[in-house]
Amino acid sequence: MVESATAISGSPTPTSRSASKADGELAARLRLGVLRLSRQLRQQIVGGVTQSQISVLSSVERLGTPTLGELAEAERVQPPSMTRQVETLVERGLLVREVSPTDRRIARVRLTQEGLRTLQRTRSARTAFLAARLKKLPVEERARLEELVGLLEQLVDRQ
Repeated sequence: MVESATAISGSPTPTSRSASKADGELAARLRLGVLRLSRQLRQQIVGGVTQSQISVLSSVERLGTPTLGELAEAERVQPPSMTRQVETLVERGLLVREVSPTDRRIARVRLTQEGLRTLQRTRSARTAFLAARLKKLPVEERARLEELVGLLEQLVDRQ
């Protein structure tokens, strides 16, 4: 009904304006809540690595054996920055850099077992952090949150 009133008159009705304002406020609260939770989760890192390094390791895991250029593109950084990140991760034994046997100009990287363990430990720490927070909620609130997570997943998957 609100949509048809707006379409007929060409200007928003008071009801649609208040709905738009409420939607905007909800969007702002959701954005802030997600950002704050994301920041808290990013702080849950093990193994003395940085969040940027965890991101690189995750991208390598997802991409398989990317070139440095592919990895820089995936991480949205300049190639020289990625080269420095990869060198650090190689020195720490978390990545292996392999030169292409057919074209020595091309180097690919892959996770080492230690790199994979570091990713798994970080993910476990983040999950444990959230699980500990969830345990503090009453059963009814956890049930509501489970429904909301389903809605959030739908929101993310819709295009």
